[in-house]
Amino acid sequence: MNNQPVHVAIAILYQENKFLMQLRDNIPGIIYPGYWGLFGGHIEPGETPDVAVEREVLEEIGYTLPPFLEFGCYPDDAAVRHVFHAPLLVELNQLTLNEGWDMGLLTPEDIHQGHCYSPIADEDQTFRPHPSAHHVGFHQLVMSHWSLVPLIPLISPLPIPSVKC
Repeated sequence: MNNQPVHVAIAILYQENKFLMQLRDNIPGIIYPGYWGLFGGHIEPGETPDVAVEREVLEEIGYTLPPFLEFGCYPDDAAVRHVFHAPLLVELNQLTLNEGWDMGLLTPEDIHQGHCYSPIADEDQTFRPHPSAHHVGFHQLVMSHWSLVPLIPLISPLPIPSVKC
C-alpha cells in the first residue's frame, strides 16, 4: 500500500468576480459526490503540475487555458494540491461539461454561504466541507482568506500561505 500523498492540479477560473465551479457527480464510490468544487485532477506520472492543469481543464470542460499563474501549493497527508488561477475568457454556454453533474459561475457570497442551487440537480448542493485528495477545499480557502478572493484577478502571486512544492 502506498502511503504517499497524491499530487493534483486544480484551476481557479474567474470571470467578472465569479468563480467557475463544478458540481461533482452524485454517484456512489467517488469522493464527495454531489458537492461543489473546482476543476482539476490527478497529475499523471512524468507530468508537471502546469501541464496537468491544462490537460484536466481541457478534458473536463473543453477549455484551453489562457496564460495562467500559480496560486499556491497546499500539501497535507492525503494530497499535494498545486493550485493555479486564470481568467475564464468565454461564456459559460461555450464550455462543454464532460465531467461532473453541473457547473456554474458562483460569487464569493455563494461560496461563503456554503451551498448553491443547481438547476440540473434541481436542489441546493453543498460545498465540500473538507479538502479531499482530489480537489482543494475552496470553501475553506475562501473562509481563511476571504478578503483576498476578489483580488485574484488583480494580484499575483497571491499572498496566501502555501509552501514550495
